[in-house]
Amino acid sequence: MALNMWPDTEETRELLLNADAVNGLMERHRDSLRRMVSMRLDRALAGRIDASDVVQDVLIEAHRRLKDYLRDPKMPFHLWLRQLAKDRMIDMHRRHRVAQRRSVDREQPLASPEFGDRSSMDLAAQLKDAELTPAAENIRRELERRFRTALDELAEDDREIILMRHFEHLGNSETAEALGISPPAAGMRYLRALRKLRAILGDHPSPQS
Repeated sequence: MALNMWPDTEETRELLLNADAVNGLMERHRDSLRRMVSMRLDRALAGRIDASDVVQDVLIEAHRRLKDYLRDPKMPFHLWLRQLAKDRMIDMHRRHRVAQRRSVDREQPLASPEFGDRSSMDLAAQLKDAELTPAAENIRRELERRFRTALDELAEDDREIILMRHFEHLGNSETAEALGISPPAAGMRYLRALRKLRAILGDHPSPQS
């Protein structure tokens, strides 16, 4: 099974008790946050906004609000950080898409929509295997392309839970906590999303062997 992309929860809890370790702890979460943001960054804005800049803003906000979190840690630290990141992205998208809707929406991407954003690069990195033969690598690339295309066809809620479970590797209870729903509801939403994804993939021709 793939490892959780977030740093170890138990070790994080211990480091939070050590004030001198907090800066290092934030840095340990930087790459995970960047991947999380990259997966969700609006393609129309991806050319204007770098995921690393978003993460830097999130970490600054986390430092500012850390004392409040430590007084009442209602969720694990990594879920708190990703919630700050989601709030930041919502606010960022609202400001940019409302204020610059015409100019952003009229811009044409330089690359195909399937490959023109950071999330595609992240997914490719996760699936890459140096031991694959050229033929197997071609099949992997085709499967990866089909999966990304199908993922983009899902509704936002369905796409979000697939990303949380398969690319952030959050467990069902963590996913439920992050979404603010019960574990059974999260499990059902995940199964429905998988069925929709499978149905979409079934509509695409299989790669040639």
